Amino acid sequence: MAKNIMIQGTMSNVGKSLLAAGLCRILKQDGYRVAPFKSQNMALNSFITKDGSEMGRAQVVQAEAAGIDPDVRMNPILLKPTTDVGSQVIVLGQVMGNMTAVEYYKHKKELVPYVIKAYNELAAENDIIVIEGAGSPAEINLKQEDIVNMGFARMVNAPVLLAGDIDRGGVFAQLYGTVALLEPEERALIKGTIVNKFRGDKAILEPGLVTLEKLCGVPVAGVIPYMHLDIDDEDSLTERFDNRSAGGRRLIDIAVIRIPKISNFTDFAAFDGYENLSVRYVDRVADLGDPDMIIIPGTKSTIADLKWLRESGMEAKILQAADHDKLIFGICGGYQMLGRSVADPEMTEADTPEEIKGMGLLPIETVFIGEKRQTQTTGVIQGVYGELACLNGMAFEGYEIHMGRSGENLPVIVSMSDDPDCNVFGSYIHGIFDAHGIADTVVRVLCEKKGVDPSELGTFDRAAYKDQQYDLLAEHMRANLDMDLIYRILDEQK
Repeated sequence: MAKNIMIQGTMSNVGKSLLAAGLCRILKQDGYRVAPFKSQNMALNSFITKDGSEMGRAQVVQAEAAGIDPDVRMNPILLKPTTDVGSQVIVLGQVMGNMTAVEYYKHKKELVPYVIKAYNELAAENDIIVIEGAGSPAEINLKQEDIVNMGFARMVNAPVLLAGDIDRGGVFAQLYGTVALLEPEERALIKGTIVNKFRGDKAILEPGLVTLEKLCGVPVAGVIPYMHLDIDDEDSLTERFDNRSAGGRRLIDIAVIRIPKISNFTDFAAFDGYENLSVRYVDRVADLGDPDMIIIPGTKSTIADLKWLRESGMEAKILQAADHDKLIFGICGGYQMLGRSVADPEMTEADTPEEIKGMGLLPIETVFIGEKRQTQTTGVIQGVYGELACLNGMAFEGYEIHMGRSGENLPVIVSMSDDPDCNVFGSYIHGIFDAHGIADTVVRVLCEKKGVDPSELGTFDRAAYKDQQYDLLAEHMRANLDMDLIYRILDEQK
């Protein structure tokens, strides 16, 4: 049975996911079979495994860092928010149903056997399991039914490293306050603290660290300096969304519409590595500017987000851009919005049946049904007309995750028409831009339209780049974590 170690945090977005990914990479480099685990994840950014199961993107990143294929057992419960008070509940990769927060908490105990079984199976196949918590373990109103923080740590007797975010301020209060609110048996599981996202001279911090160790009764396992790494983010807290300003001196400008329920925004990371190219996330008409390409991403609430596009004035700007020959591309929910209509007769997204007119830029009509389509997809692109016809014959890979049906025998990328000049496209394939050569081809088309030399943007090998980023993360963490302490913590487990 595998040894384990758990990363918990004082709050959301302290960097738990990235710390767990870095630890997975370090342990892999040191020759261990290591797997990530998070019993319950809440995120709209999800992934479909080879067997058609859905899981959170954070554990996919951690699996990549560990050098193994993503496995739904790494994230047995996924909650995908549909409203402010409800989520789609996914257990071991399959939809259980939509529940309000109150309904879900009533079902939590019933899900514990699934969580334990998934964990035990992974533990039997690996040397070490790196477990990630969620939010804070000191949410005293939620502790009774906890299955993701100290509740789970106690189930599997996992030693815990508690991380705090010094960049937000108050890190000593975060860490000590969290420890103080725990029960004695929970405090006993904490073996060290981590001060994350530090900027400045560590010598100035030292006196505070000494006091923190006395107050918490455990050593500081590391002070991790703030580092800019290009590793896929988990959810809407991502720093990618901070880039809203116009492209400036960049030669090519891509605007991704930041719809309220945006999902799988990592679909566009394939464009991030090009020189002289900006990828902006825009949620205001005033910030849209005059981009060379507009992308409408996936969403958990297609009809609601289409209404938002309409009411905010963003739809009018997209239609205007299409008329002015700008390249428009929709993925999944964004693809559905570009069609003629979207209907939800079975109330898969809302409490009442509804049908709404689409933007009318693609020849599809979408109807939502109760059964979700979730599958990995590979093949060769065929049947594309217009400005992206040059993609025909190229191999692609990705995954589908949607409840809408938009027609039978449609090509992987649907064109506005068979017009050789058409400029509007859509696809259900998440990750369509990731396969070798596809992003390069799209960028080349944008350059040719604008009269820019494509060589000024270079090329980008996304897979090699991602692997390099994981190595940089591991190197950074090794230099700033007490790895001797971490291995002692692991070695204490029999």
